Amino acid sequence: MTAALVFGALERSGADIDARAARLAGGLARLGVADGDTVAVMLKNDPAYVDIIQGCRIAGAYYCQINWHFKRDEAGFILNDCGAKVLFIQPDLMAQIADAIPAMVHVIVVDPGVADPVGDRRADFSPPSSIGGLKSALQRTPQPTPQPTPHWTRDSPGAASANFDAWLAAQAPYAGPPRTPRGHMAYTSGTTGRPKGVRRLPPTPAQQALAAQVMKEALGIYPGVRSLVAAPLYHSAPSSFAQQSLLQGALLVLEEKFDAEATLALIERHRIDTVYLVPTMYVRLLRLPQELRSRHDLSSLKFVASTGSPCAPEVKRAMIDWLGPVIHEAYASSETGYITVMRPQDAARKPGSAGRAVGRAEIRILDDNGKELPGGEIGSIYVKQPAYSDFTYHGNEAARRAIERAGLISVGDMGYVDDEGFLFVCDRAADMVISGGVNIYPAEIEHVLITLPGVADCAVVGIPDDEFGEALAAQVVAETGATLDAESMRLALAERIAGYKVPRRIDIVDALPRDDNGKVQKRRIRDAYWSGRSRKI
Repeated sequence: MTAALVFGALERSGADIDARAARLAGGLARLGVADGDTVAVMLKNDPAYVDIIQGCRIAGAYYCQINWHFKRDEAGFILNDCGAKVLFIQPDLMAQIADAIPAMVHVIVVDPGVADPVGDRRADFSPPSSIGGLKSALQRTPQPTPQPTPHWTRDSPGAASANFDAWLAAQAPYAGPPRTPRGHMAYTSGTTGRPKGVRRLPPTPAQQALAAQVMKEALGIYPGVRSLVAAPLYHSAPSSFAQQSLLQGALLVLEEKFDAEATLALIERHRIDTVYLVPTMYVRLLRLPQELRSRHDLSSLKFVASTGSPCAPEVKRAMIDWLGPVIHEAYASSETGYITVMRPQDAARKPGSAGRAVGRAEIRILDDNGKELPGGEIGSIYVKQPAYSDFTYHGNEAARRAIERAGLISVGDMGYVDDEGFLFVCDRAADMVISGGVNIYPAEIEHVLITLPGVADCAVVGIPDDEFGEALAAQVVAETGATLDAESMRLALAERIAGYKVPRRIDIVDALPRDDNGKVQKRRIRDAYWSGRSRKI
């Protein structure tokens, strides 16, 4: 049975979630969502996300997370590209994308944190003496009586719109033939600035067994686990963490947003075994006063999972000194899945490493000609994880073929493997910036920046940031006779792209360094900002 859920004051049993998911799947089917179709989700962390994750499994649909910071053009591209039949969205996000919603997309509006009055209950989610005891206690769930579908209004672009709570309560459970469970469809950008949808084929039973072991080693998810996630579910890793927690765990605590002190209190209150955090959260936790940190009993914590961005060795050491040997770091991507795990017992002697291969993962370091390099030499990182099924880039098979060599995949990272098999990620062949675990692609920002009045040339790079790992900096060249103001440019960018993509620093320069072919030498720009740092990523 599905794990129980805690979200703020809301407590929902696994049986309740299963019943809601069945109704959601039935509603999706009646909206024309077929096996293998896509449903889009543009929500902040909310109990409805859990309904959608589980309901899409029953409906055989991919759920495509859209970053809720996205504006019209960003969200509109994904909605069109993924072919979404339905969009679940919170009302405060409608204004920024309303006129970009395709005409035939059904819009279902989710009021933030509002519970469906049908099927909710307040239960004691303290740890039971056995997993069976908890599951038995959670099976006593009233079932809703299906009601006629409410009248739908057309207040915004899309085929029709409805309120999520009323819509869900009116649906009968899915009763059609079994469909193939699918997961999320994550969008990941490239150097062109246009994101690509990663659609993974359904796994075989053998792959499912291998993946369960990978999830245990990389994310700390196993049968009966009590887990917590505060990171946004629109990211691939927190989404995977939540999916697996719901499928295998006893309890999932979902935070609306990360709050350092609140997270510690939740770990203590619910006796959490496994929590998903990112290095930015580590920094904020470590900044709490020692007296406050020591106030909470965190002895239940067995595993802290982190992926998405590298953790500074000094930050990891401080977390291990505080919490003990529970801090794990994984190297992964939407395309490759989880490839390595850095275990806490190796952190001190292998600082900066991403760890060793997890499961049956294969790692090779290749030169530009595809020749495998010996240990210690830096080259392109190519990997394969047999625990995951193959994937495609939706509608862009050429891009998919371009990143593969002999069955191995590269997402543009550079690194080396030492004589003990530990992977070190040194830099990126592509220009991607990872800030607070978020992938940011400078080309997308540059495409907007160059259109601003008075801008003749520009380049965006990642610069060091003690909290987020990296921040964005832009170097801008003014047109002859033009006067540029950094803050005015930041405000103009904020109207057109998500706030986290707006460079924190904008420097006006006379010219950008270019090579003989005219290409901007971003390495030279980056090196000036990273001078004196022990790491370059």
